[in-house]
Amino acid sequence: MFDLFDDIPKPDIVWHPDWLGTDEGSDLMGALIEEVRWQQDTMTTPGGRVPLPRLTAWQGEPDAVYVYSGIRNVPQPWTPAVAQLRERVEQACAARFNSVLLNRYRSGLDSMGWHADKERELGPEPVIASVSLGTTRTFEFRHARTHTTHTLALTHGSLLVMRGRTQLEWVHRVPKEPAARGERINLTFRWVDASKRVVKRA
Repeated sequence: MFDLFDDIPKPDIVWHPDWLGTDEGSDLMGALIEEVRWQQDTMTTPGGRVPLPRLTAWQGEPDAVYVYSGIRNVPQPWTPAVAQLRERVEQACAARFNSVLLNRYRSGLDSMGWHADKERELGPEPVIASVSLGTTRTFEFRHARTHTTHTLALTHGSLLVMRGRTQLEWVHRVPKEPAARGERINLTFRWVDASKRVVKRA
């Protein structure tokens, strides 16, 4: 999706802005609001534990435990709408996923800070597929070395696939947008390899 003759660093991504139809996406979003067990976790910061600025859920296979920001995510079972969406995403990406992180942005004041999904159990070059539903929100990439930035408007029903060295060389975020109206739900499908998890011993 980028100009191959432009030498500015770019993340290795594929973006499908109209992957789901408007009505289908709206029906799916309604189902997710009802069937998913949403919660508000707390994360570790230099000032202590603070609430995440969004609601989350983690679903997947029983061994797909995932730890980030000091949060240990034990997977809930796949719910019907999420399981059906997983199959479609796997076909679109030609990849397998055993887990999904769901984020629910209740308003433009909910957000996600700069980070990269590069935990050891995701592998060195993970394929991460991100489905967006609801209100359009800004998604920003920033190159770790050059600080070059790229911005996408993640629209209702879009599919963003991050792959290759994207997580090693880039960070990304969903910034606060006070002017944004309505909710957004995002699902990021991934493969967690439990055998690569680092176990901390006392």
